Amino acid sequence: MEDLMKDLQEFLKNNREKEDTVSWDVADPPCKRIRLEPREEGAADVRHNGAIPQTPEAGDGSAAMESSAGKVCNVCLGILQEFCEADFVKKVCQKVNSADYQFTSFVFSVSLPPQLSVRERAAWLGVKQQMRNLGLPLAKDDIVQLKEAYKWIIHPQLSEELGVPADGKSLFEVSVVFAHPETDEECHFLATACPDCFKPAKNKQSVFTRMAVIKALEKIKEEDFLKHFPCPPSSPKKLCDALEIQCNNGAVFVAGRYNKYSRNLPQTPWIIDGERKLESSVEELISEHLMAEFKADSFNFSSSGREDVDVRTLGNGRPFAIELVNPRRIHFTAEEMKRLQQAINDSSDKIQVRDLQLVTREAIGRMKEGEEEKTKTYSALIWTDKAIQREDIAFLDDIKELKLEQKTPLRVLHRRPLAVRCRLIHTMRSEYIDEHHFRLHLKTQAGTYIKEFVHGDFGRTKPNIGSLLNRTADILELDVESVDVDWPPTLAD
Repeated sequence: MEDLMKDLQEFLKNNREKEDTVSWDVADPPCKRIRLEPREEGAADVRHNGAIPQTPEAGDGSAAMESSAGKVCNVCLGILQEFCEADFVKKVCQKVNSADYQFTSFVFSVSLPPQLSVRERAAWLGVKQQMRNLGLPLAKDDIVQLKEAYKWIIHPQLSEELGVPADGKSLFEVSVVFAHPETDEECHFLATACPDCFKPAKNKQSVFTRMAVIKALEKIKEEDFLKHFPCPPSSPKKLCDALEIQCNNGAVFVAGRYNKYSRNLPQTPWIIDGERKLESSVEELISEHLMAEFKADSFNFSSSGREDVDVRTLGNGRPFAIELVNPRRIHFTAEEMKRLQQAINDSSDKIQVRDLQLVTREAIGRMKEGEEEKTKTYSALIWTDKAIQREDIAFLDDIKELKLEQKTPLRVLHRRPLAVRCRLIHTMRSEYIDEHHFRLHLKTQAGTYIKEFVHGDFGRTKPNIGSLLNRTADILELDVESVDVDWPPTLAD
């Protein structure tokens, strides 16, 4: 900041030699970033972080902004003094390399103590007053924010050490968290001045977050700020601490279709009151292999609808997608994905997967759209209490676009809101087996409760097979034969 002041003063002095008044049309003022760029003159006097040491002129009002060997900067709290150097950069890169991530670029994020924003504001008000005394205007946008300056300095060093470019859109994030306990209470006065900016949050340990402090600083008047905080800021005794150096890879998404051949396998873990009911699930049989290969921290499973534990999914399978959170490995060839698919299929006879592939987050939306908008085909084995003949069920084949009114089934009422849902049975085709059994093939609107359409759910689904046949009917077996969602793309064998 001191160097920027000198540039502006020199700029003003040179222009005054040409004219009695300042003309902003003569030349552009010095670039904010110029202090971070090495210059040819006096190149040997440029520090590693790009700063050019200068001795302040006596009486220039900037003595409070000085930093000397052993003295901690009263604005950056040592961040631009100690944490831009090669040793710290190497420490960060060692942490990154030891974490064993795959990445081709990185984005660097830094979390600064919230009180740094208070000190920046005090420094800005001090510089603004000096500029006003010189007859020059100064806006907040004319000053480089500390976080911005730190990134300017650290980015090229990290990029060189890691061997990959810095990219603001990169999914691989390297983050550093700084703290300065000595000055933690410096922003507390803002809670009194702007109490509405500081509200407790469940996931926050303190109300004094950086965003809350910045919001309060934008709201508080300059004169009120200066009553509570010294300008220039006082000099601290200790440097900032680098509390954490963390790495995180953006989520990777894997999609495919699964078949379920077991009538004793839930789609997701079946746990009631903390007790596990069945030993495995479709979700687990698939995800355990993906977690191991992608070396992810966790996963989120989703699918185009779901089947009950006793329902099989046949045909071309049900579309699914798995979000792998913070994966260490992200690059897989088509051949490697095929081998991964085969490993899943070889591990269990209860499920099979196909068309396993990497997809984007946006593409998953197509699967969820199909969950409610597309059609599904089922095969149901039905029992009747009264004897039936072929002609008793033949009329079902002629019914088209049958409208149902389905109250939320009793079996799912504990997890679904009570509502009446209108659904369509597009077509039906019956297969007579014997006097008390027949198979019914149905094409329905997505979201139709098939079991309830058969037995009626104590009259909660109308009409139903029982009411249509004028006898008691129940379902013995149900298979999903197709889920008509054209996603994910079919892959060649």
